[in-house]
Amino acid sequence: MKNIVILISGGGSNMAAIVKTAKRDGWHDKLGARVAAVISNKATAQGLIFAQEHGLATKVLDHKSFASREAFDEALSQAIDRFDEPGQPALVVLAGFMRILTPGFVARYAGRLLNIHPSLLPAFPGLHTHQRAIDAGCRSAGATVHQVTAELDHGPILAQAVVPVLPGDTHDTLAARVLTQEHLIYAQAIAQLLQK
Repeated sequence: MKNIVILISGGGSNMAAIVKTAKRDGWHDKLGARVAAVISNKATAQGLIFAQEHGLATKVLDHKSFASREAFDEALSQAIDRFDEPGQPALVVLAGFMRILTPGFVARYAGRLLNIHPSLLPAFPGLHTHQRAIDAGCRSAGATVHQVTAELDHGPILAQAVVPVLPGDTHDTLAARVLTQEHLIYAQAIAQLLQK
């Protein structure tokens, strides 16, 4: 069984969409995969409630409790590795996990560490993507699922969704439309990766 460990920092709407899709589409039987755990760096992350209600293992690792980024990432790795089965290393999915990971952590999970970013990468890596797209006069925005590399918001692209930027769009209206597409493409990209 291929375990999926999802990392969150907040509401976990992408995590919830993945969990619902996995159940609806029978990932357990069809792909030999299951969402096994949700880990957050914030005890107040609302997504933890959803995960617990759906019977998933949860864990909180407060990054502020660690002396360094490396120490936090090592503890995070140990928590993830509890779900690594022989010959079936866990797939690690960042779903609104608001931490920059160390190169050592990224290397440890190379090829099985995924992220979703709210822009059409390589455009607008980093923060404030929607406002930056509006300010630049873009006609389209969107979201990108990619494998994580040591370089922030780079790595092989697995899926993208395009969303039009409409006249009068604000950060919030554009973000809401992009998020609906994120909920679709993230689960699709994970399923495709699991089929390989």
